[in-house]
Amino acid sequence: MTFKLVGLVISRLRALNYQDLLDLVDGAAVFSAGGGGDPEVGYRIADRLVSEGCTVRLVAPSEVPNDAKVVNFACVGATTTIEYDSNAAVKTLKALEEYAGFSAYATIPVELGGFNTLVAVDVAARRDIPVVDADGAGRSVPEVHLKVYTIDDIPLTPMIVADLHAKNIVIAKETRNSKAAERIARILAAEWGHNAYTARRILTGAQVKASPIQLSLSKSMQIGRLMRKTVDPIKAVLKETGGFKLFEGVTDHAEHETEAGFTFVNVKLRGTHQCKGSMFEFKAKNEVLVAYRNGKLAAVAPDIVTPVHPETGKCVTAEKIEKGDKLAVLGLPAPQKWRTSKGLELWKEVLQRSNISEEYVPIEQLTST
Repeated sequence: MTFKLVGLVISRLRALNYQDLLDLVDGAAVFSAGGGGDPEVGYRIADRLVSEGCTVRLVAPSEVPNDAKVVNFACVGATTTIEYDSNAAVKTLKALEEYAGFSAYATIPVELGGFNTLVAVDVAARRDIPVVDADGAGRSVPEVHLKVYTIDDIPLTPMIVADLHAKNIVIAKETRNSKAAERIARILAAEWGHNAYTARRILTGAQVKASPIQLSLSKSMQIGRLMRKTVDPIKAVLKETGGFKLFEGVTDHAEHETEAGFTFVNVKLRGTHQCKGSMFEFKAKNEVLVAYRNGKLAAVAPDIVTPVHPETGKCVTAEKIEKGDKLAVLGLPAPQKWRTSKGLELWKEVLQRSNISEEYVPIEQLTST
């Protein structure tokens, strides 16, 4: 994934205003693959931060001291049952700090999404610490262990998992591997109404500079600004990201099921405009994992398939799609780290457990055939 950042200057601590936060919601949602939580909840987080006088500060990875401690923070669970309590989220971070005996220099989002990115922003602002301009995936992902940190063998634990109002707090001191930590967080989330907070994967400043997807929050804000200011938002987004418009049509079928801490979605579209006479289908496990056009593979994770409004370009999360909805479907190349052999192996295991057997083919190759 490439971005053009002409004229974009990253200062050590950049204060974000209300419009920046709204742009961040919209831009991060473009990379969400139809998951990452409801952007409407992200907007409400931005509203509360501003109305309550909280200051959001963004720090570039290069400016984080090497010995600083940075915490990955996010919500875990199904995308159909999103609720959020800022006080409980902050309590979750404090629980990790108390257990591990440190004070967080900053938080970092685990992924890009209209809700989950804002959660890390919210917790940082309320703790009066910055949020790092980076994330652990460069997109939204369906499972806790599915982060670029796993490629770099950075432990996920210790991890704190808490319920909606932090009445129940569980400490995972150590796990056999990152996938085991995913199972713990997922089972607890399912038990607690398919929703939980996690504070986890403590990074050093040196690791922040090397492992996560760099400057992704600034890139997301830039995408959000383009969507807001340009006449043809989809065209502008695709030019900026090197992405593709995979389809445009009307929803013929939308099936949703929430089970075991996930929201499973199957959507079928009937083509309109240039796509008239064609059919398109995609399958999601919180996030869209695979898409087909006329029965042939159109895109598969880790590449990003995001359903959007055909005029505004704003993400329509998979769990909200209903029969009759008009959609465009965007396909964006995954960050290069996911396209390494180790990255693809992580995704292959997740896809196979989701009954998706297709081998990975880069989206730019699929769109050229």
